[in-house]
Amino acid sequence: MTGKADKAQLKRLETEGGKRGLPPRLLEFYQKLLRIRSEAEKQLGTAKVSLRNGDVTSCLENGVPLLSFDKLNIDWALLKGIFKEVTATFADYADIFGEMPRSLRDRAQLPSLPKKVVRAWFEKTALPPALPVKDANEYLLLEAIIHTTLQPFLVSHARALHSLVEPERWRRGYCPICSGSPDFCYLDREQGARWLICSRCDSEWLFQRLQCPYCGNQNQNTLAYFTDDKESYRLYVCDQCHRYLKAIDLRRTQPILTLPLERLLTLDIDRQAQEKGYRTIYSEDPGNSPD
Repeated sequence: MTGKADKAQLKRLETEGGKRGLPPRLLEFYQKLLRIRSEAEKQLGTAKVSLRNGDVTSCLENGVPLLSFDKLNIDWALLKGIFKEVTATFADYADIFGEMPRSLRDRAQLPSLPKKVVRAWFEKTALPPALPVKDANEYLLLEAIIHTTLQPFLVSHARALHSLVEPERWRRGYCPICSGSPDFCYLDREQGARWLICSRCDSEWLFQRLQCPYCGNQNQNTLAYFTDDKESYRLYVCDQCHRYLKAIDLRRTQPILTLPLERLLTLDIDRQAQEKGYRTIYSEDPGNSPD
């Protein structure tokens, strides 16, 4: 990771994370993952995806994301290398996230990431037992490793497809590119409109201010938000599905280098939300994980 923008991200994570009380070891972990991701994105560039205009129109009109698994262009050799790097990094910081699944502990014998596992993760179905886990915690850890491994590939495809999505043609609670759920959002400087950010490919899309993107709830008696003292950050909550969404109000902040980095700099907001009984999106399909 040598580019100026990359170094600036790392510096912002270090300085802002320290100011906001993030533990040094946690910051070190995320810095290593950022380096892996940045290097992968440089190698991948912008993916080549072929879609006909008629296919794009049909997808957007019918609520079908533009990118299906079969349209993904994946360099499997590169993916294998990234998977090993990411897994090794998680293993080095197991004291933060818990014990690694047995199938991922032995670095010398670390298996590749099978295509059927990648497909299942992308299509949000239960992961097949190619990489066995013993409990729900290991399952969530494995999902996090796969997510981190696949993210550079999805970002690469999103770069190629994002310009095809006209904002007013997609106001749905999932990503128009890869079908991922939002895990962050922002209010723009011009009108305070709310834009969701995909947790998987970092795509941004316009969405209603007064609606839960996860369950579609529009009952104002069961929707709320909290702000910090400066009203720069918001925590949107829904009492119907008990999920939450973090946000930054760009009308009240200095220019942000990269919005996805705010996910990490607002981990304390996650803590506060979960203490209030609200759930993260990563626990949205508990039925898929082992008991």
